[in-house]
Amino acid sequence: MELLTTNNVWMMICTALVFFMHLGFAFLEIGLTRQKNTINILFKNIFIITVGLLLYCLVGFNLMYPGDFNGFLGFAGFGLDSPLTDAGALDLAYNEGYTYWTDFLFQGMFAATAATIVSGAVAERIKIGPFMLFTVLYVGLIYPIAGSWKWGGGFLQTLETPFYDFAGSTLVHSVGGWAAVVAVCLLGSRIGKFKDGKLQAIPGHNIPMATAGVLILWLGWFGFNGGSVLSADPELTSLTLVTTCLAAAAGGVVAALVSTLRYKNLDLTMFLNGILGGLVGITAGADQMSPTDAIIIGAVAGAIIVFAVSLIDRLKLDDPVGAIAVHLACGIWGTLAVGIFGDLASGAQFVSQLIGVASYAAICIVSSFIILFVLKKTVGIRVSEKEELEGLDAHEHGMDAYPDFRLNEH
Repeated sequence: MELLTTNNVWMMICTALVFFMHLGFAFLEIGLTRQKNTINILFKNIFIITVGLLLYCLVGFNLMYPGDFNGFLGFAGFGLDSPLTDAGALDLAYNEGYTYWTDFLFQGMFAATAATIVSGAVAERIKIGPFMLFTVLYVGLIYPIAGSWKWGGGFLQTLETPFYDFAGSTLVHSVGGWAAVVAVCLLGSRIGKFKDGKLQAIPGHNIPMATAGVLILWLGWFGFNGGSVLSADPELTSLTLVTTCLAAAAGGVVAALVSTLRYKNLDLTMFLNGILGGLVGITAGADQMSPTDAIIIGAVAGAIIVFAVSLIDRLKLDDPVGAIAVHLACGIWGTLAVGIFGDLASGAQFVSQLIGVASYAAICIVSSFIILFVLKKTVGIRVSEKEELEGLDAHEHGMDAYPDFRLNEH
């Protein structure tokens, strides 16, 4: 019982840290966008965590962990009235690491994160109603079904060499990243982002807040990766936190260096996104890597950030916060890195990682396209030009984030 209590307390602390990441996402997103859309972005972030938890309780948890199923789709019933509930709440019959209730809450925090990634990419121009509907369908159905393929014991877990994704480089970050790509393509860029085919910078209104957001996210990753050990195992949790931190540091430093060499200026936003890229990159194999492996994986992720941001701009895709570069590009890299570095490295593992990346690309691209395309053709997904130019706060919320403080914005 003492073991269960210790493990369970650690898992609860990690759950709280992952919850705290939602503040980090909110700060980062409003910091890198314009003042006139602040309320809109905060509203979306609050909607995602509240509705995400309710949906995960009603359907998501039992879609993601359906018990015995065909490997692709299973459902253990609505709500949390599981036959394991009594045992899981009282003794080790459910799991030696945590109770049923803690398991639900920890996984529920992860579920909401996928939609938050999309929120950043579509900021400043998406209608809030269709975005909320997209969130309900994507978090409520698509994320848990995709998650069951690996974490629920589905077909990726039963491959001859099982696909490996420790804490979600693909299952969480790429799931959000693929949907972000689809959404950005269907939405189009913000007014003024590309003039006569040339890229125009649209600076964020509060870079100190964005910086705070990144540091909060780094802190939250202690829970994101540390909790994914699923127990308080001293060796694995401490190694995981070391690799997580080193990858973040390497990602930030290399992104700053590469960005400076390419653009001849010390870009803080690249530095910040490099940290996040390193964190996303190490997430798939944080428990399998040595400290040196972690530094290499983070460093490569930092370089990927700079080139991915440049590529996205060249493709005329408008991603205000760099979500696609951070969560998708570095998520893919981190997932494949499990087959190259660390204790699992092998040709067979690399092939399994590729199969996993391709499988998630397929379900996420197809499902998010269907949801968003239908919304686009029925109710529309983009605000009017007038609403976009004057700001979504005034038009969709009738509020101002800083009523006594004005910046001249165009």
